[in-house]
Amino acid sequence: MDMEKNVILVTGGSGLVGKGIQMVINSDMREDEEWIFLTSKDANLLNKKETFDVFDKYKPTHVIHLAAIVGGLYAHIGANCEFFRKNMQMNDNILEACHKTKVKKLVSCLSTCIFPNKTSYPIDENMVHNGPPHPSNFGFSYAKRMMDVLSTAYNEEHGCMFTSVIPCNIFGPHDNFNVFQGHVMSGLISKAYEAKKNGTTFEIWGTGAAQRQFIYNLDLAKLFIWALREYQEIDPIILAPDEA
Repeated sequence: MDMEKNVILVTGGSGLVGKGIQMVINSDMREDEEWIFLTSKDANLLNKKETFDVFDKYKPTHVIHLAAIVGGLYAHIGANCEFFRKNMQMNDNILEACHKTKVKKLVSCLSTCIFPNKTSYPIDENMVHNGPPHPSNFGFSYAKRMMDVLSTAYNEEHGCMFTSVIPCNIFGPHDNFNVFQGHVMSGLISKAYEAKKNGTTFEIWGTGAAQRQFIYNLDLAKLFIWALREYQEIDPIILAPDEA
């Protein structure tokens, strides 16, 4: 008798987290699982038809949604409307496709930027909607927040098992080391490298008052796989190490 397989579709498969999951799953593959990693070459997820076509092609039973329209700090300034609209459009396409094709479980990736700009520490999952996010990238932040709202709505109205995770700041192989477009850790590594190479000052932006947690993308990948296989709550869960 043929074993019924779970087909796991990962959007954003060529990104920092997607590549991490690929690397980890190569040594943690189960016989009843088939993993498919999508890139922008496979489908434009801003396009509803292309999104539904790729779901029809692979017929996933489970989805990890990592894809997003992203940019560095300077990209977001003056473009919050664009980041909000495009990410809302993509996320709506993915969640609707998951619902219409009866995907058993969806795990979406949120971001620490969804938390209120003015908040107390330590933060937890119950604080996500307690106030506006930082004004510099509020468009992207609100679009990510709405994924939690929409997942809850799909669960309440249609019984869908749509959940999400909130990773802290990520670093690791396949990161973007562009100072203006990449993550915090990759930007610091790039700055340190350039300062050492050129004998220049190693300058760090900010006041130094911000508190951050960091997680290696391969460690995060293991937690994503755990969330897909084991986490059974609709409410989002923070994925981060204990130490700040």
